[in-house]
Amino acid sequence: MIYEFPDRNAAIRQGDIFVGLPRVEISLKNLAVLSENNVTEVIPWNTIVEEGKNVSAILGIRPVTAIVATQDCDTIHSPDITLCEVREFQDVDRSTKSCNNPKAWMHAITQQARKNLKWFYLPPEGRIGFSRRMAVDFLVTIRIAREDLWEHRHLRKGRLIPEADEHFRERLAEFFRRYPYDEWYPLEKAEFAEYKRTYPETEPREWQKEPPASPAPANTA
Repeated sequence: MIYEFPDRNAAIRQGDIFVGLPRVEISLKNLAVLSENNVTEVIPWNTIVEEGKNVSAILGIRPVTAIVATQDCDTIHSPDITLCEVREFQDVDRSTKSCNNPKAWMHAITQQARKNLKWFYLPPEGRIGFSRRMAVDFLVTIRIAREDLWEHRHLRKGRLIPEADEHFRERLAEFFRRYPYDEWYPLEKAEFAEYKRTYPETEPREWQKEPPASPAPANTA
C-alpha cells in the first residue's frame, strides 16, 4: 500500500518505521537511584537537582514501534534522531473506537485527518507487523543516537513511499506550527449562546457575557 521496503544498508530517512525501540518511563516524583553502595533509594528528582550530582537510576523501559521524524538532511549528520511513537489507531484517537464499518473508517481516515493534527494514519501491513490500523502519535517522541540506530537498522521494517512521506512531512510541520486558540472567541453574544448549547462547559469572553440583571425596584408603598 503506502509502504516500501528498503535495502538493509539504505540510509536512514524520514518516514522509516522501526520496531522494538526503547521508550523510557520516568517519574520525577519517585525515581529509583543506586547509591554508592549499590543500595536502591527512591527519591524525587528535585532532590537530585538540588544536590547537583549525577546518579545512576533504575528506569522502566519497554519496546515500541516508531517512525523517523527527523528530516533527511539531518539524519545524515545529526548526532541524534527523533522518532514518533506508533500505536493502534483506536488507542491514539479514541473517537475511532465507534468505527465498525467501511463508511465509518473512510470518514475517520479522510475527514477527521484534516481536523486532528495530532496523528498520522498508517494502514495495516503484515510485513511491518501492523495487523491492525495504526497511527503516528506526534505527542510522543523518542530520541535515539544516530549511530546506535544505524547499528540496529535491522529493526527497520519499512518506510513510507514518497507520496505518503510528503504527506507525513507536511502533517508533522502543521502539528508543530499550529496555533492554539479558542474557536468561539470572535462570536457575538447570540452566536455564543448557540455555541454554548452544544458545548455547555465553554466559558465566555467578557464581550460575550450577558449583562447582570437589574435589581427589582424597592417597594415604597
